[in-house]
Amino acid sequence: MRVVIAEDNVLLSAGLELILGTKDIEVAAVVTDGPGLLEAVARHRPDALIVDVRLPPTFRDEGIRAALKIRQSHPGLPLLVLSQYVEKVYARELLSDGSGGVGYLLKDRVGRVGEFVGALRRVAAGGTVMDPEVVAQLMTATGRGAAVDSLTAREREVLTLMARGLGNKDIGERLFITDNAVHKHIGNIFAKLGLPVADKGHRRVLAVLTYLDSRD
Repeated sequence: MRVVIAEDNVLLSAGLELILGTKDIEVAAVVTDGPGLLEAVARHRPDALIVDVRLPPTFRDEGIRAALKIRQSHPGLPLLVLSQYVEKVYARELLSDGSGGVGYLLKDRVGRVGEFVGALRRVAAGGTVMDPEVVAQLMTATGRGAAVDSLTAREREVLTLMARGLGNKDIGERLFITDNAVHKHIGNIFAKLGLPVADKGHRRVLAVLTYLDSRD
């Protein structure tokens, strides 16, 4: 796997290079701003991007805006966003195209090497990964989504783990339930959220998006 990193913190970017290098993941380029990211993607054609939300010059949303622009011109290019804080707007926007291959992690997750690399690999494989802290904050927010509110406590647990990027087997192991039970809960979630059977490839992403939209 070849990745491009957009991060202006030299210590963090160097740490990322070191971590990924030990996991047979090549860092094709490290850039520090949006224009540099656009150029690096055109030049190196990476398999995935790791992008900080806030980059120079204003340190607001330059990184995520550049990344979303790239996703428009390179649909489905896997994108793992790093942020210092939980920013729900960007979490929703990342999922809005329903194509998967997106992740949103807080920067302190980088220190948990196995967890971070696993998340990157899931995103590169087309999965969706949301930071546990993002999910936790969304769960405690006051929501107005009737569809999500109709889920049982167990279904909400399953949906939370789906938002964290876990597959059926991992969900079953976390909740100590069988694969068949996980499959049944996910089917109930899809039905209650009104997600059509025809969208088999994206229903997990759509379910997570519905969940996030209900938590405003």
